[in-house]
Amino acid sequence: KEKVTSGDVIVIDKATGKVTKLGRSFARSRDYDAMSGSTRFVQCPEGELQKRKEVTHVVSLHEIDVINSRQQGFLALFAGDTGEIKSEIRDQIDTKVTEWREEGKAEFVPGVLFIDEVHMLDIECFSFLNRALESTMAPVLVIASNRGITRIRGTNYRSPHGIPLDLLDRLLIIHTKPYTETEIREILAIRCEEEDVQ
Repeated sequence: KEKVTSGDVIVIDKATGKVTKLGRSFARSRDYDAMSGSTRFVQCPEGELQKRKEVTHVVSLHEIDVINSRQQGFLALFAGDTGEIKSEIRDQIDTKVTEWREEGKAEFVPGVLFIDEVHMLDIECFSFLNRALESTMAPVLVIASNRGITRIRGTNYRSPHGIPLDLLDRLLIIHTKPYTETEIREILAIRCEEEDVQ
C-alpha cells in the first residue's frame, strides 16, 4: 500500500509489522528529476534505530468483556451478537483492569448511564443500581421521571418519583419547567435553519 522504494524513510511497528512511510531521504533527493508536490523529504535517522513509541488504545469494559468471552476474540466485536458474558470472565477482567490502573498502564474514564422513565424499574433494579453506584468503576447516573408520588414497582410503598428513599437520598434532583411560547419558537427556528426549511 505504501509503495516503498529505495530512498524512502519508513517506520516498522515491531508488534504488528505495519509499515508507515515517513517520506524520502534528503540524501536521495537528487536521484530523480520529477517528483510530485506531495513528496516530503526527511532526515535519515541516526544512532540507535530501535525506539519505543507509546500507543494509546481507548476501549470500553464491554468491549474487553466481549473479546475475552468469545473464541473469535477481537473479531467478536464485529459479529454484533455478543450473547451472555459469564460473571467469572467479568470478575477476571475487573481484577486485571484494577491491576493495570495500579501499575499506571490503564486509566479509567467513567461513562454515563441515562435511564428515562425510571419509575418503571422495580425494587430489584433499584437495589442493583444502589450496589453498582458504590463500585469504583461506577458510571455517572442520570435518571428522568415525570411522576410525583407513586408506588415503587414490586412493593406496596409509595415514594417520590417511584424511587426508593435510600437511593433518592443519594440523588441530586433538578426540576425542569415546560418551555414558554418564545422558547418553543426559538427552538423551532434553530431546527428549521438546520433542516433548511422555511
